[in-house]
Amino acid sequence: MRRLIETNDGALHRERGAVAVVTALLLTVLLAVGALAVDGGMLYAKRAQLQSGADAAAIAVAQKCAKSLTDPQCSATSTLATSLAQSNMQANQAGIASLTVNTTAQTVTATTQPLQPGMQPGSVSLFLAQTLGFRSATLGATAAAAWGSPSTGIAPFPLAFSVCQVTGQIDGAVQLLEDHGSGANPSCNYVPSGQVVPGGFGWLVQNPNQCGATINIAQSEGGSNPGNSAPSNCNAVLAQWVSTLQSGQRAIVLLPVFTAVTGTGSSAIYTLAGFAAYSVIGWNFGATSTTNPNNSYNNQSPNGSSALSCTGNCRGIIGQFVTYVALDNSYQVGPSTPFGATIVRMTQ
Repeated sequence: MRRLIETNDGALHRERGAVAVVTALLLTVLLAVGALAVDGGMLYAKRAQLQSGADAAAIAVAQKCAKSLTDPQCSATSTLATSLAQSNMQANQAGIASLTVNTTAQTVTATTQPLQPGMQPGSVSLFLAQTLGFRSATLGATAAAAWGSPSTGIAPFPLAFSVCQVTGQIDGAVQLLEDHGSGANPSCNYVPSGQVVPGGFGWLVQNPNQCGATINIAQSEGGSNPGNSAPSNCNAVLAQWVSTLQSGQRAIVLLPVFTAVTGTGSSAIYTLAGFAAYSVIGWNFGATSTTNPNNSYNNQSPNGSSALSCTGNCRGIIGQFVTYVALDNSYQVGPSTPFGATIVRMTQ
């Protein structure tokens, strides 16, 4: 019996040794899992903050460049970029690792890095992972933005105007863009009857069930023939213009600009050159009705000038071409045009 007991004791000691090995292995696994949860979560949060800072820096500098290439913030030493990188990181522990401004390609690339006290730039200290021999990790984030004239996108209002109505008018006087009427200028691609094209009225083919028309200035666009009035499904756009103007804000719309037009009516073909930004203050697209209650609004400019009124057979928009810079990812960015409209968008 004693021998049996001694044999069992030896087995028990061997089992205890095996449990110790398994416990050590499990502890290592638990530490690794804990490090993944704690340090991984911390790194994920800091990476997101760095990315927000890079995005903000790239967009802000691109907007400055879009407005003026001589702006001191449109440079690789932009203090605005540094400020945005810091403000998007907890305790302001971030900075710009690199900032590239290419005014020829019209792009900005910003890379951010953590700046943790006691650590090398770009590194952050770890917690549980240190028990496994990993003291720090390297982090960074990159974002890119571009600016230029809109080349492809949806014109929210399907009306095009001649380049001769835009040239030299950016930030100029308030004017009437007459799409049809006895006062229309024949030298501006208008036929003698005062129409842009016979039966065309300058309207573009709309997207299905939308007021807007998808425009690609690299391609010619077809015309439509809705008559004098604005298309009925554009009432919501006109109502929004009314609401915006009545609230004291500017109603700015991007209008396609054409350099030539051929054909008649719905067979008209417009050769496009770009988009122009027009600050609308009034319009007349015919008599109001139940389906088009906003067809007419403020048919004279605010100063009461009768020269800018649009009555009778006149169809058009009253307003001003303006310099316009907007953050808008719905448009593709193309080469700069002299029409005042510039788009800034994220590219990375």
